[in-house]
Amino acid sequence: MSLYYQDDYVTLFHGDCLKDHREWIEADVLVTDPPYGIDWAQNTMHYTRTVKASKSVIANDDNTDARDDVLASWGSRPAVVFGSWRKPRPVATKQRLIWHKTKINPGMSNAPWYSADEEIYILGKGFKGKPHQSVYPTYEARGGSDGLSAVTGHPTPKPVPLMEMLIEKCPPGVIADPFAGSGATLIAAKNLKRKAIGVELEEKYCEIIAKRCAQDVLDFGGVA
Repeated sequence: MSLYYQDDYVTLFHGDCLKDHREWIEADVLVTDPPYGIDWAQNTMHYTRTVKASKSVIANDDNTDARDDVLASWGSRPAVVFGSWRKPRPVATKQRLIWHKTKINPGMSNAPWYSADEEIYILGKGFKGKPHQSVYPTYEARGGSDGLSAVTGHPTPKPVPLMEMLIEKCPPGVIADPFAGSGATLIAAKNLKRKAIGVELEEKYCEIIAKRCAQDVLDFGGVA
């Protein structure tokens, strides 16, 4: 559990953000994609360029405790936090945005509706910029051998351009992401010439983040 990667903009720690590494608390803006508490699992065969597995599970996703503990540590400062409508929103939520994944398909489901969106919660003050609608559509392919998950090697990645649009409206200062995942927040911050501190529990994802940050370009077609 240690400093895993560092460059002029990004500092990444491998470990538990609530126990091993608390450096992220000293940042200025929280932008993170925590476990949603929905016990997410991909039960169909999942292929990536680096991973082949029959089930992908998000650590600590059986409840929202990890998210809520991080937000309690963060306090009332500005934060952008992803989540699911299936669980209660953070109590201090001031605005709810929608990430619309336009190229999601129903797969094998024959249900009359299927989910193609996620919620984004805005907490705290100081956000800026021209008015933008609360729905953020993205158009990247997500499934298949060339989809976002396959390219990044992470089951629930976020697009870098989406993260850039969100960070552009954040107050100035260092960005914190204590659930770094595939590195979307860190890469977006770096692209915008902002310093960022990340913590990731699983070393396999730390390796992915480090390789991507070291490229110094909008890798994988601008997705994360």
